[in-house]
Amino acid sequence: MTAARLGTATLAAATLCALAVAAIPAGAAELRVICSNAMKTALEELAPGFENTAGHRLAVTWGPTIPLKAGIEKGVAFDVTLLTMDAVDDLIRQGRLAPETRTPLVSSRAGVAVRSGARRPDISTVDAFKNALLNASSIAYVEEGATGAYLKTLLPRLGIADAVKAKVRLLPPENPAAKAIANGEAELGMTQISEILPYQGAQLVGPLPAAIGLTMRFGGAAEVRSEHAEAARALLEFLTTPAAAAAFTAKGLDPEPAR
Repeated sequence: MTAARLGTATLAAATLCALAVAAIPAGAAELRVICSNAMKTALEELAPGFENTAGHRLAVTWGPTIPLKAGIEKGVAFDVTLLTMDAVDDLIRQGRLAPETRTPLVSSRAGVAVRSGARRPDISTVDAFKNALLNASSIAYVEEGATGAYLKTLLPRLGIADAVKAKVRLLPPENPAAKAIANGEAELGMTQISEILPYQGAQLVGPLPAAIGLTMRFGGAAEVRSEHAEAARALLEFLTTPAAAAAFTAKGLDPEPAR
């Protein structure tokens, strides 16, 4: 390349860099968000709208609530977290989240999934649910998930823990229950309904029977010493808007009543 062409290329590159910097709004931040899988598909849909209107960029870490909360307790860096309200409140008590930013967002129910096209078992009553588990060839749920923690106490209460023990598949966080069902790894899967709906290869049978149902509240708060406190508050406020409520509803979540 000649010196003239090199100079032209350098000038063009410098111009592009300047334009890129100019396109970033003053005061824009990259928000590090730690988010439960229960809210994953909703946040994925909402993120571009927030980024376009607020000018901030989201860098999101997904996973089940239990290991995400453990990571925060071990010092993982973040600006905003979206977890179960129980986890949020505990982290506030520990002094890790700013209490004034506590924001309830949605309720989520646990449900049962089978592979698309498979027969849907009757789970309308507690007895029917017990029979569905007893008759299933295999059952899957994420061991470290909030639903998994509940099932570990529910199955003994129902008196079927020993009967189903051999056919339970305890999944790692990177292999969600609905994904395992879609891949044919198990006959029945249990997880949050919002985590079942995204998988085309899995179909929702329904929520757990009302008498033993699991409904969890999810929300968020900002890290107590976040360098992007205003941006963190802007995200939490954005997630309480009517547009966010519509997205939550479409993804199988029940928005909190408007404040």
